[in-house]
Amino acid sequence: MRARGLLNLRAVLAPVAAGMSVMATAAAVLVPALGGAAGEEGRGRGGAAAPAVTHRAYGPGAAPAVAKCTARNAAESLRPSPEDGPAVSRIKEKGQLVVGVDQNTYRWGYRDPVTGELAGFDIDLARAVAEDILGPHPKVVFKAVPTSQRIPALQKRTVDLVVRTMTINCARKEQVAFSTAYFQGGQQVLAPKVSKVAAFDDSLRGKRVCTAAGSTGESELSAQPHGAKVLTVPNQLDCLVRLQLGEADAVVTDNALAAAQAAQDPAVELKGRPFTDEPYGVAMNRGDTDLVRRVNKVLDDYRGDGGADSPWMRAYRKWLQADLPGISGPPSPEYSD
Repeated sequence: MRARGLLNLRAVLAPVAAGMSVMATAAAVLVPALGGAAGEEGRGRGGAAAPAVTHRAYGPGAAPAVAKCTARNAAESLRPSPEDGPAVSRIKEKGQLVVGVDQNTYRWGYRDPVTGELAGFDIDLARAVAEDILGPHPKVVFKAVPTSQRIPALQKRTVDLVVRTMTINCARKEQVAFSTAYFQGGQQVLAPKVSKVAAFDDSLRGKRVCTAAGSTGESELSAQPHGAKVLTVPNQLDCLVRLQLGEADAVVTDNALAAAQAAQDPAVELKGRPFTDEPYGVAMNRGDTDLVRRVNKVLDDYRGDGGADSPWMRAYRKWLQADLPGISGPPSPEYSD
């Protein structure tokens, strides 16, 4: 057991399993966890800069027919629009945006131990959406949502949207709506540096491999376990704790999350290479098509022209560059209409 590493981790992050919640600021409140235990594209995946997409106006809730979802078009979303519709008007009437987030993933969504406030790449993006809809100094209610409860929270309208490193895929698009992709990751293996685990391959045979319930990591392990014993937990941080306690031998999760965990514990490292394509999107209720278009408008502005001074690149340098170097820009938006 590496007790010292475990204590450091617990000092930095709020354990969801214990049901803890914090107050962030007067304008941003964290409430208890849900669910218990026509222009041109911006920067593409290769980082080539191009002008941002021109915002187009659509009628409230407009949602044209789209092609059947496949692996090739899964990341497509509705074109951006600044127009208000039923969902955006509902948020304005409430005077607050309710966002499902993580509170224990370092760099993405976590409680800063010094300020006590939520911080991270996803938190900055959620605030940008709130400011666009509600104006300066908006009231944001952050609800900590376990991985497996993200879709139910949206379907029950417990939250207006989820910004929580959520991968866009066809199975999920049957249940919720997504924005365009705001980050590109991939599933990878995390294990102790001294481990003989080499990658997502047969070196996992006989090993206890941890992943979050409801994650794409769980789906990949279900399809191809490589002889491993799969352990599921509510949140990915729980897997790192299992690893530190000696209750798991490896973790399968998005490389972006794994890199953040490796930054917390120098005894672990990423193994092999990413073996899936994981575009992250902002998730919303399927009926809130006007909100989807509005969020895509915010993402369009956030990407800017893809240059070094764009809000996206500033957020990347602040939160992610140290652990995920070499990213030259955000993924290009893909549209279905």
